[in-house]
Amino acid sequence: MTTSASVPADSTGTTVGGGSVTDRLVDANRKYAAEFTDPGMDARPVLKVAVVACMDARLDLHAALGLELGDCHTIRNAGGVVTDDVIRSLTISQRALGTRSVVLIHHTGCGLESLTEEFRHDLEMEVGQRPAWAVEAFRDVDQDVRQSMQRVRTSPFLLHTDDVRGFVFDVKTGLLREIDPA
Repeated sequence: MTTSASVPADSTGTTVGGGSVTDRLVDANRKYAAEFTDPGMDARPVLKVAVVACMDARLDLHAALGLELGDCHTIRNAGGVVTDDVIRSLTISQRALGTRSVVLIHHTGCGLESLTEEFRHDLEMEVGQRPAWAVEAFRDVDQDVRQSMQRVRTSPFLLHTDDVRGFVFDVKTGLLREIDPA
């Protein structure tokens, strides 16, 4: 597996050899765009599936799930937790863009397992304002997947809640383990 980790960035976001990480990304985009051809797709996913997953950089969802460009909607956040904003995105995905299935993917070794809601208090003390959002920290990844499945299945905004499945991705083996919703 090839990663960008071989070109590390320091704490300021400067890569070894100069330039910011963002500069490197913009340069890479120019190379990509030079060879880009419009695939002629619209925003409707071919497989009619939305995948909700953690933002963890170790999860290459397309590779892990055998997906191609245009196959799915991908919604990512810290923990892959089903929040109000995830419900918003899923509602648009289903009602405006035709998805029917929802796949939830959490993973082993998630950073949210080491946080608590005290994180919000610490932020409030530092910046003088308490965040409006919950951290959604958890100790049991399986139970958190079950909770996320339940949030999807009980949302009044979602039309299609019969095909909602949850998984834990093992960051050491690359395997998915399905979680029983009960």
